[in-house]
Amino acid sequence: MQNELSREYHLSSLIRFTLPTIIMLVFVATYTIVDGIFVSRYVGTTALSAMNIVFPLINILLGLGIMLGTGGSAIIGRKLGEGRTEAARSAFTLITAFAIGTGLIISLLCLVFIRPLSLFLGADETLLPYCMEYGSIMMTFYTMSVVQTLFQTLFVTAGKPNLGLWLNVGAGVANIFFDYLFIVKLNMGIAGAAWGTVSGFLIGGIPALVYFAKPRTVLYFVKPKWNGSIILRTVLNGSSEMVTSGAMAVTTFLFNISMMELLGEDGVAAITILLYAQFLFSSAYLGFSSGAAPIFSYNYGARNIVQLKRLFKMCVGIILVSSLVCFGVSYLLAVPTIAIFTPKDSTTYAITLYGYQIFVWNFLFAGINIFASAFFTALSNGKVSALISFLRTFIFVAGSILILPKFLGIDGIWLAIPAAEAVTVLIAVGFLAANRKHYHYF
Repeated sequence: MQNELSREYHLSSLIRFTLPTIIMLVFVATYTIVDGIFVSRYVGTTALSAMNIVFPLINILLGLGIMLGTGGSAIIGRKLGEGRTEAARSAFTLITAFAIGTGLIISLLCLVFIRPLSLFLGADETLLPYCMEYGSIMMTFYTMSVVQTLFQTLFVTAGKPNLGLWLNVGAGVANIFFDYLFIVKLNMGIAGAAWGTVSGFLIGGIPALVYFAKPRTVLYFVKPKWNGSIILRTVLNGSSEMVTSGAMAVTTFLFNISMMELLGEDGVAAITILLYAQFLFSSAYLGFSSGAAPIFSYNYGARNIVQLKRLFKMCVGIILVSSLVCFGVSYLLAVPTIAIFTPKDSTTYAITLYGYQIFVWNFLFAGINIFASAFFTALSNGKVSALISFLRTFIFVAGSILILPKFLGIDGIWLAIPAAEAVTVLIAVGFLAANRKHYHYF
């Protein structure tokens, strides 16, 4: 593992190292979108609405796994870089145990209070039974999702990105297969959607725990020892990812109510399609940044400044080029992408196509913002990472949604995310420039 992270990376080897994480997160985004297609087509829009009502509860646990995975990876990678292998294993074990314990507590609370929580989140008499049925099944097993999400990053830190990739691919294929079996063939309704998703969690989470139970790689489970400072630093380092998860729920709600006022249900459907597209392309950026993060953490811990500078220069170049490619590809594929979700002769299609031509400009800026946040997490600077993420995913987006439509009408909604990403770029670049002498990455 240490040899893998300490090697001298070139452009091709860096891309090969990060590619499994990119594929993994893009695949996760893809099967998440497929989930929505299955439910909307075979169960109905009421069930899909119920899933969206329960979404904030699910997002909290998803954010917990991402936060502890990315924040813990920076600490573990740095200890490995410093040659403190036993300390790295101890931190690895403690973070995993803490993730499982916290996940169980939150899941249990959500399960016990699923009815009042569903009502609080907006369920009416029609949606409440669906929310309770779906939410109860999901919360019973959702700790496994925390484990699965946690190891998406920690498999990379352990030097086994390909194993993490195949586990997540297997989980995704299982999710799609069981969605089809339970929803289409067995007609289990929204419960089938929940059981299909849970099956994916179990396939992605349990083998990961089994794998690290024995010393198959440099990282494996040892007798856990409580260390509050490690947990605190893990939470602080990964707080930006938790902020992103929470902000996503809030901004989606703001998009929905704004669209209902301006264009009604067709507008809500249109913005949902665009947010799916953003989720897919952002996953590619996040996959690259998360894949490269352990290398930065290791070399920062080893004080290998020459390698740190080379890696930073290569990553920035890859992000800039890929941003242009993503923008061009997404613009050219607008018509077939939208047609997957809605017929070309529908009102929703016309609204979505118009909005997409404005919305797509955010891909020029999103990559560098995602990379900057993940980069500072890798350097154990959770404050800057969280600030970039919080401004990008919540403050600027929410402000744009609330302000721009007052002056630009519906165009203000389509511009909300591009405007937020463009302003965040200025701040992210400012932080990168201001901290260059401290971390010596250029």
